[in-house]
Amino acid sequence: MLRAMGFVGHWRAIADTLPPGWNDCRLRLTLARSGDADRAARLLGPAGPGRAGDDLLLHVGTASGPATERLLARLDAEGIAGSLELLGAEEVAHGEDTAASPPTDLAATWDDLIATLPQDWSDLLCLLGLRSSDDLGPAALALAPLNPSRHDEAHVFHFRVARRVGYGAAPEMARRCLARLDEQRIPGEVEIVEAFCDTRPLLTQGPTFKVGGRAV
Repeated sequence: MLRAMGFVGHWRAIADTLPPGWNDCRLRLTLARSGDADRAARLLGPAGPGRAGDDLLLHVGTASGPATERLLARLDAEGIAGSLELLGAEEVAHGEDTAASPPTDLAATWDDLIATLPQDWSDLLCLLGLRSSDDLGPAALALAPLNPSRHDEAHVFHFRVARRVGYGAAPEMARRCLARLDEQRIPGEVEIVEAFCDTRPLLTQGPTFKVGGRAV
């Protein structure tokens, strides 16, 4: 267990120890002050953390690593102290055809993510990570109503969702597009990277999200 740095430093140190073919890892987040548990859970809400007493449990996939690091940075920025512990990691077997693996149920995952949000959420920045570059074209077509964008990350799309008004697809449309990927058996991982609550745009199309220093 690592204790001498912030959560982002903990995560980076753990990531350096993971095998080259890691696919999924499980983390335990232990807080220095048990009273910070609820606040930490809210800040990590898009990652859907589990609870084990005052500890939080996280699942991190290869595609969602950057999003997880951004969420952990929120804890550091809020002065929440503690440590991360690697509970286990799954590695893709040598020679395994990942494209032939059973696809993730993206629509059901979307429902679970939305259920973790505060009741007054209004705007989301979301990430979809694919497992193969062969799926980029078909996925872009299925996600077209969401106006997805690609940045520096390989095999990753970002898209925005607006619950009431402003720039972004309706959450119901986002779910339908993810269901199309399920229907085409295109596997991947969907994450909510950032969320805003109760925004009220005035002469704008809503809040500005940034990925890699660029507005999305």
